[in-house]
This record gives sequence, structure tokens and C-alpha cells, in this order.
Amino acid sequence: MKKYDAILSDMEEKIKNQQYKPGHKLPSVRSAAALYHCSISTIIRAYAELEKRHAIYSIPQSGFYVVDILGNSCDNADNDMIDFASASPDINVFPYLDFQHCLNKAIDTYKYNLFTYGDTHGLDKLRHTLVSHLASDQVFAPAERIFVTSGIQPVLELLSNMDFPGSGTSILVEQPGYDIYLRYLESKNIPVIGIARTAAGIDLAALEAHFSSGKIKFFYTMPRYQNPLGTTLSADERKAIAELATKYDVFIVEDDYMADLGVERNFEPIFAYNRSSHVIYVKSFSKIIFPGLRLGAAVLPDRLINKFNDASRYGDTSLLSQAALEVYINNGMYERHKHKIISQYEERIRLLNEAVGRYNEAGLIEVPVINSGIYIQFKLPQKVNLEQLTRRLAKRKVHVVSGRGFYLNDYAEREKFIRISISRAKSESIDDGVKAIIEEIQQGIRW
Repeated sequence: MKKYDAILSDMEEKIKNQQYKPGHKLPSVRSAAALYHCSISTIIRAYAELEKRHAIYSIPQSGFYVVDILGNSCDNADNDMIDFASASPDINVFPYLDFQHCLNKAIDTYKYNLFTYGDTHGLDKLRHTLVSHLASDQVFAPAERIFVTSGIQPVLELLSNMDFPGSGTSILVEQPGYDIYLRYLESKNIPVIGIARTAAGIDLAALEAHFSSGKIKFFYTMPRYQNPLGTTLSADERKAIAELATKYDVFIVEDDYMADLGVERNFEPIFAYNRSSHVIYVKSFSKIIFPGLRLGAAVLPDRLINKFNDASRYGDTSLLSQAALEVYINNGMYERHKHKIISQYEERIRLLNEAVGRYNEAGLIEVPVINSGIYIQFKLPQKVNLEQLTRRLAKRKVHVVSGRGFYLNDYAEREKFIRISISRAKSESIDDGVKAIIEEIQQGIRW
């Protein structure tokens, strides 16, 4: 068992046995790293996984806290809690029986081949299946350029430490952006530069200035359903980014982790607009099926394949999981389940938008127009104290995530907001949750 897996299992066991009790604060990242004799990035990754599993939650500038006892059934969950914080898929719609069938089928089909270390590229049959699967998202690539990965985070870490062609050494990231990756970059002292992204989009002139500087190794972006904003870059912006990458020989790491929740017909990612092989496309399967499956895919340009292959060294994903996913996709179950998830999330987003329209008549918060995905930004008045707001909402059993943690620590031009996620919000509670948020913001203005 890898050290990371052993640490994660130990943390889960401590939570399950109530050594870490519900509501109690976990050891700080540094303390946990010292306790387990491991790197800070390993603890950050473990805490991120526990957050995905809805076992803990984070409060920026404060730490990580236990949510509930692992192993409890849905029936024992706090039915009064309104969860606008969790980013994990709704456990009530996980395809347990379907995927169990696929696991059994995979074992019957592949037998002894599943219990070896495997290829760094991933299971050959799955990679060929992914050729057509990715093509449905306008990502056209041969199997030789597709790597099966243990989710997205390990890929980002590998790319961050890998040598790239050109003289650039800094990674350009959106602000706000993916918090787990930002903390990793900072913990490893990897040169990183932030560029503002708002609900209105990204400043292409500022982006070009960064690209033309010669300092950028690659630009990391979530063009679709960005975390934490929830917004999508326009087709013109995606096309312009692809053209700038070619013009200045800068690589793009396109994190399309929400691809499976896309409802736009013929949506073209940056990858589709770039003809010069400057885009590394990555996607996750965790937003549709089990996060614990830990599977993703990366499409590499030809000139980076050998470097990536050398850096990854060996296959670190379960061949059984890969084989089961291959069966799940090929028998049509994946597509059917995807449409079920999209329908449920669209309904929750609709209810959220209606509630905002109902209670935000005074325009206290700015909310972008979003009709799909799982995230949405509530931009707050400057007078509101974020920490007090999240604490007061928690007392009312409304859990939200402060926007503060989605910025680099030294990034100055920040918007004040909370991130709302609907992936585990119960439809019947959304209206009450939004009402509570508006009421507390009104109260916060008077503080």
C-alpha cells in the first residue's frame, strides 16, 4: 500500500472510530505531515480527498473540521443541514448496482491481466474506448496520446514538476482558481503567477502580456464550469487562448473536469481550436461516478509524451477500476447515468436561480447567469465579513465555502464571495438555504 493510501485509510479510521469527533478540528497540515512523517503535499491531497468524500470541511485561515462519521448511512445524516459546500457527487444517485455488474464483468473478461502493475499509459482497451468517448466532447486524439490517470490532481502535480520546451518556468493560474492545486504550488515553492478571472471572463490583453513575457511554462485554466465561479469562457475567449498559445509557444493545461455535465451542443474546448499541439487536455470521471474510483484521462501533445511517460514511471491506477470503467462506458451505462445526473443538477440550479430572484430583489449579491454545472458564485458587499458570515450560516446549518481560499496567498486583487455548490443540496432545502444566506448578508452589512 502506498504511503498516501495508508495515511488516508488511517484518517478515515480515526474519523469512523470518533478519535476525530464530528465538529472537531483536524491537525494542521504541517502538524499532520510531521505526525505521518510525510510531505505537506501528501496531507493536502489526503484532506482534499476527505473533503470530496464529505467527511471533512475547510474554513479558510482556520483549518479542517470533521463533518460526520464515515460509514453512516444516508438515513443517519443530518437531515436539517443544507449543504452548499460539498463538491462531491450526490451519494444517493451513485450507480452502485450497475457498477458492481461492470466490476464482475471486468473480472470475467480480463482475469489475471488485472492484477499486474500495468502500463503507464493505462489499460489499452480503455484508452481505445476513450478515443470515441473524448471525441464526443470534441477532443480528437489517437489512443497513443491518451493516458489513464488517478484523477486530475496527480497529473497537475506531475506537470508542475516536469520540464517543458522553452525558457518559461512560471505557471500561470486563474484567480480565483482550483484551491487544492494552488496550495500544492505554494507548498512546493513552484513559481506561480495569477491572472484575474471574473464572472465576465478573462482579460485577453493581460493574458497576451503574460504569454509574450517568456516567463510562462504553461497556463492552467478551467474553461467550462470553472471552480469556484461556475462560469464558462465564451467561444471567442477559448479560440483566442488557443491562438495565443500558438503565437507565443506557450502550453495550455485545460482542466475540463466538468465535461460530462456539459449541456451545450457542439461545445468546443480550447483543445479543439488549437492546431499546433500546445494544449494538454485533462478530465475526471469523479463527477459522474464514484470519486473513490480515482480515474481521469490526460491527452498529451506528441512532443511531451516521452517526458510525461518518464515522469509517471509506472501505472498508479487500479487496472480493475479501469477495466470496469471500460465496460461501463461501452455498454451505454455511463451515458445513461450522465443524463440522469445532468437532469438532477439542472433542476437544482433552476431552483437556486429562482430563489435568488425571489430573495435578492435589493441586489445585495451579484450572481452570474448559470444554468448547468454545480457551482455558482455569490459575490458579496465589501462590508460583509466572510468568516463571520460562514460561521453564522453554519449555526443555522447552512454550509457554504468562503471564496478566500481560492486565491494565491499573495494575490491582492480579490473579489469577496462565497462559493455555492448544488451537487449535494436537497432540492426541497435550496429555497430555505438561499433565504438564510440573504438574511445573514443583510445582517452582516449592519455589523
